[in-house]
Order: sequence, then C-alpha cells, then structure tokens
Amino acid sequence: MDSALLVHRLHFAFTATFHYLFPQLTMGLALLIVVLKTIAWRRNDPIYHQAARFWGKIFGINFVLGVVTGIPMEFQFGTNWSHFSRFAGGVIGQTLAMEGMFAFFLESAFLGLFLYGEKRLSARAHWLSAVAVFVGSWLSGYFIIATDAFMQHPVGYYLAPDGSVQLASFWDLLLNPWAGWQYAHNMSGAAITGAFVMAAVGAFYLLGERFTEHGRIFVKTGVIAACLFSVLQIFPTGDRQGRLVANHQPVTLAAMEGLFQGKPAAPLVILGQPNDQQGKIDNPLEVPGLLSMLTYKRWNAHVQGLDAFPKQDWPGNIPLLYYSYHIMVGLGTLFVAVALVAVFLLWRGQLFTTKWMLWILLLSAPFPYIANTAGWMTAELGRQPWLVYGLMRTEDGYSKAVSAGNGMFTLLGFMGMYTVLGILFLFLIRRELEIGPLGEHEPAGKQPTEER
Repeated sequence: MDSALLVHRLHFAFTATFHYLFPQLTMGLALLIVVLKTIAWRRNDPIYHQAARFWGKIFGINFVLGVVTGIPMEFQFGTNWSHFSRFAGGVIGQTLAMEGMFAFFLESAFLGLFLYGEKRLSARAHWLSAVAVFVGSWLSGYFIIATDAFMQHPVGYYLAPDGSVQLASFWDLLLNPWAGWQYAHNMSGAAITGAFVMAAVGAFYLLGERFTEHGRIFVKTGVIAACLFSVLQIFPTGDRQGRLVANHQPVTLAAMEGLFQGKPAAPLVILGQPNDQQGKIDNPLEVPGLLSMLTYKRWNAHVQGLDAFPKQDWPGNIPLLYYSYHIMVGLGTLFVAVALVAVFLLWRGQLFTTKWMLWILLLSAPFPYIANTAGWMTAELGRQPWLVYGLMRTEDGYSKAVSAGNGMFTLLGFMGMYTVLGILFLFLIRRELEIGPLGEHEPAGKQPTEER
C-alpha cells in the first residue's frame, strides 16, 4: 500500500473513531431523556424532572465535543480525500448538507431550550423541546447513515461525462434499502450505549449510597432499555444487515467469517485465528452448518468463500476485519445476557441491593463503545478495497498532492488536540457526577430502599 494512502486512511480512521465516541451517547441518551421527561410530565414527579435535567447536562457536554470533533471530518473530504470528493460529491453532498442544515440546527436550537428553558416554558413545551432534540439527533444519524449506505450500496446516481457520479434520484438516495437496516442497527447500538451508561451511573450512586432515589431510576430505565435494544441489535436488525452483506457484498461476508473456501453447510466459527497466508482458520471452534442457516435459512446452503473472488477484490486486512466482526458479535451477545439477568433481578425486586450485579453494570459502561467501534470497523474494512462499492477504489480517492509526511504531521497534531479534549471531557463528566442530579453534593449515608 502506498505510504501516503496508509497515512490518509489512518488519519480519517482516527478522527472518525474518536468523534463517534460522543454521538453514540447523545443519540442513545436523547431517547432515554424523552422517556424520563415523559414520566416526569405525566406524574408531575420532581425526581424524574431532576433525572431528565441531569442527563440533559451530560447530553450537552457530549454534544459539544461531538460538534468540535465532527467538523474537521467535513474538511478532510477536501484535504485528504479530494479525488473522492470530486467523484462522489454531487451525490453525498446532498445528505451531508441536510445533516448540517436541518438535523444539526434543529438539535442544537432545541437543546438550548431544553437546558435553559425549564422555568420559562410550560411543562408541555419543555417536553416538546426534549422530543425535538431526540428527533434532531436521530435525523442527523439517518443522513450520515444514508451517506455511508451510498458508499456501501450505490443507488440513485448516473455517471457524468467527466467520470463523476451525479444525483439521479434524491428519493432513491434517501431511501436506499441498505440505509434502512444499517440505520436501525446503528441506532440500536447507540441506544445500548446510552442504556448501559445510564445504568452504570445509577449503579455508581447506589454502590456509593448517594442520590439513591435517582440511582434507582437510572438503573431501572437503563437495564430495561438495554434488554430491549440488545435483543433488537441481534434480531431483526443484525440479521437483516447481515443478509444485505451476503446478497450484495458476498466477498465481505466470507472475510468476516474467515471462510476461505466456499462450501455447503458452511460452519459458523465461534473462536479461531484467521491464517490468510495458508487460507484457513487455526484452532477453530465451529458450529457445523450454522453459517448457511443464518445466511440463507437452509442448513445445507452453499456459502461462497474467498476463493470465489479475485484476490484484488478481497478486503485488504482480513484478520482485522475478522476480529472486529467477532468482537462486535461477542459483546452483543454478552449485552443480552447481562441485560436479561438485570431485568430478572429487577422483576424479583432484588436488583438495587444485589451488589455483584451493580458492579457488573458499573463495569459494563465502556464495552458498548468498544462494540460500536468494532461494528463500524467491520462495515468500513469490509467495504475495502472500494470507497464507493464497485465504482471507486480506495487507492484512487485520496489526495495525491498531500504527501505522507504532511498527512502524518496533521495526524499527530489531531492526536495531541484530541487528547486534551478527551481529558477535558472526562473532567467535565466527573464534575457532573460529583454534583449529581440535585445540583449539589449530597451527604453520604443514605441507604437504598427496595422498589417493588
């Protein structure tokens, strides 16, 4: 691989990965804040009002960091990927512009009303501001997903005389069948992040015997949402997304599963190490026929392997793709197990005093971030060697005039700046956790009570 291309790919991968740490939480929290605010409004319950206000502040911190780290990515299309921008800008520029002009401004404007308008707005108007923030954040997510979906499965375009692609049908682009299931899968992943973070904060308060009333609300809301969206993440959203990959990118499916030779009754590899030099999985732990069943709903169905495709069309880093996919699936399965146990204890009225489960919830907070990052790595590594699948290769899309040294210089600069931003973020979040939902430090010593 050309050294400049490698640097440009690392540059965008770093900025995109760091940036998405923040939107996944804001999109997940947006829905849960609406839930808390709805209960508060209907019951006129001050505890739920305080809970919604607390998470609104956490949302606001994440939103600001998401904006600051997201804007440079827009410029990278021109600085690092100018040939790609020239080729596909006539299409993806539509959805990127809509994300900025409509969704982002809707979200930011109503976030201000939600954070600072509680005493000035009626209860109904303040609830509507929370709903508008939710709609804006999830609409923003859809426009970004529609952009990526075009790169995965290009539709609604025509080839212009200058070799670029131009928009032929706006509705085909916006309603890309790939975008629907990718969006559902992505947003359920964001909701899992929001749910586990909320449950972790609640567990933190209950274990520390501080803000225990709010802690019970956070844990209860978080584990119920985590259970619902963890199941949805596997079926139907994960299942249908996988079938899209099988139908439109079969070489990607083969690389994700480490299937070097196609075969009927293809096994599903649970554990194993891909050996791309010898074309096999080392030390495999397999379930015979399960890959065929999951992919084509028949135990003896033939699944194409990497041997069915030219090697130049294989994803460039099969081991990294394989491990990213299996980390995503493994953690997704773990989330279902943790959430089901937590919901069972909640149903039994034992969750708030079961310390081992509270510790599991507290320590689970980082793992949805890892799972979502692994999921996006699976999607983007799996599309390789294409920038726009079947139309433009990655090696043709980067800025040829920007050398590897120039790219590395800016990458190191971004790493330094983002390190500072990360420290600032952790400081602000820690401060909000210490202040708590009441807006003041609560004396220790309150014992959690059971809610049956």
